[in-house]
Amino acid sequence: MSRIIYINGTYHAYHKASLHVEDRATLFADSIYEVIEVKNGQRVDEQGHLTRLSRSLNELQITPDFSLSALPVLIKEIIRRNKVRDGFVYIQISRGTAKRDFFFPDPKETPTTLVLFARSRNMYKVENSAAKGIKVITTTDLRWARPDIKSTALVASVLARQAAKEQSAQEAWLYNENEEITEGAASNAWIINKQRELITHPADHQILKGITREGVMRAAAAHNLKYSERPFTIKEAKNAQEAFISAATALIMPVVQIDDALINNGEPGPITLKLRSTFHEFALMKG
Repeated sequence: MSRIIYINGTYHAYHKASLHVEDRATLFADSIYEVIEVKNGQRVDEQGHLTRLSRSLNELQITPDFSLSALPVLIKEIIRRNKVRDGFVYIQISRGTAKRDFFFPDPKETPTTLVLFARSRNMYKVENSAAKGIKVITTTDLRWARPDIKSTALVASVLARQAAKEQSAQEAWLYNENEEITEGAASNAWIINKQRELITHPADHQILKGITREGVMRAAAAHNLKYSERPFTIKEAKNAQEAFISAATALIMPVVQIDDALINNGEPGPITLKLRSTFHEFALMKG
């Protein structure tokens, strides 16, 4: 099936979709994005993602030349055109195309650039990964000081994920100068201690406040599980009873190894699997 990409009011075949070479996303990563899960044809926690998108735009002082209220309609249409039942929708908004200059271009003369695409996922592969669990490595957090903004400035995360791949791992957990885990290169990081308490880093400027992360908290509360938003160290992570990551594309994915340390004897933990299996019961679904 031919995939369809939306760019600034027009739908294009995948192989014909393109941006101008001087789009600010290309030159400066002067753009923001969101990824929304599609489950059984429904958008998962769409409003949370769109609220965060609006915040990211405000933080980068990007004012769209279209109404954000139109996005749900466009999202639904890009899902329909790509016939996605289980997968995700990607949304990107840049400051637009203008002569290369570090200063903001005049917004009256520079329309923002809006891109959407939708992609299916092989759910068998996803569930197989969850049944086995994944390995993560730890590496220094080299990102800029505002990872709480979901911008496309992701080269530090790219390098971290590549380092993980080269060590036969699926994710990298980033740590700060105090050897505290901040988050994953493309996910939020969680551990569960021996008191059955879920722990994840506070949603400050050191991490992205994940929408799936908030869903985990709702699910944990529904299961009468305690959770804390506090920093935890690499040592604490490696001594955890269970561990997992959360993200729109991974949901709740068990972590069974951190560097050379096995978690729960290298098996996905029961609390993690319970949260994963019931996650969508506490998500906000929209058809």
